[in-house]
Amino acid sequence: MINIRLTMTLAGIAICAPSFSYAGTIQLAAAAAFAKPHQRVDIGGRKINLFCTGTGTTTVLFDAPAGEAGWAWFKVQPDVAKYTRACIFDRAGFGFSDPAPRPNTSENAAEDLHKALSKAGIRSPYLLVGNSLGGGNVQVFAYTYPLEVKGLVLVEPQTEDETIRSNAVTAGLIDKIYAMVKAHDQQCLEAAHNGFKAGSEEVGEPEQYFGSALGKEVRSTMSTRTYWRTRVDEANASEASDNQLRALRKPFGDLPVLVLTRGVNPYADPSKPQSAVNKALEVENEKIHKELAALSSRGQQRIVVPEIETVV
Repeated sequence: MINIRLTMTLAGIAICAPSFSYAGTIQLAAAAAFAKPHQRVDIGGRKINLFCTGTGTTTVLFDAPAGEAGWAWFKVQPDVAKYTRACIFDRAGFGFSDPAPRPNTSENAAEDLHKALSKAGIRSPYLLVGNSLGGGNVQVFAYTYPLEVKGLVLVEPQTEDETIRSNAVTAGLIDKIYAMVKAHDQQCLEAAHNGFKAGSEEVGEPEQYFGSALGKEVRSTMSTRTYWRTRVDEANASEASDNQLRALRKPFGDLPVLVLTRGVNPYADPSKPQSAVNKALEVENEKIHKELAALSSRGQQRIVVPEIETVV
């Protein structure tokens, strides 16, 4: 699933930022802790950043949506850490992790995370939480290291046939939207190579969403060639990630699996009645998630409002 939270253009100029919204005062205060590297673990010539707080026998691990660093979970991780150890990590090339000479496919991301956890001495069991692409990644991790995983929480997760099925019920609309996003990201990569202008609005206003300290770091990161190169490569590898998950797909057995489904469609225009295409997409999305939850004898699906993609 390609992250679609983007303002595409303004007066013909690419706006290279997610559509940030406001976070509460308490959340903004907590966000500052995510504005610096914490435990950068060498996994063989490059380092992966981990940030863990809390204590407990089970470690909750968060993987972010496509194109985002672990700080995407800054609203959630501190609350979970009140009850057990909770860790975010930055996939290669995002946040404070070094870039890799390979794209962040689901298998590559799972391998990087497993190496980092091993080197950092963070032992299983793990409860894995993933949103969007991160949801696909944690499923691959669970299939690859089944004895180490205690459960899955899949937030609007990527699945191997999601894009194909969503595109079919929207008469090709999803492919068109994803093509727009990829073209947008390619423009931003080219702009990053040329250098964003100081004081320009090309990277948006992340401070409004992340707060001053983390927002400044997000802005700085999104102004780099490394970020846009990693984001473009990750999106271009999405089909490879789908194929990797498809090859591993089998029932989860009795592994607890919770699938969280959005209650509001991110493609919908709230000022207009729901279209037939929009309704068909939502029906298919819920069906995909229901089938995913049914792969476990302890699987559940829950509908969450407001729309999940902007909650995390």
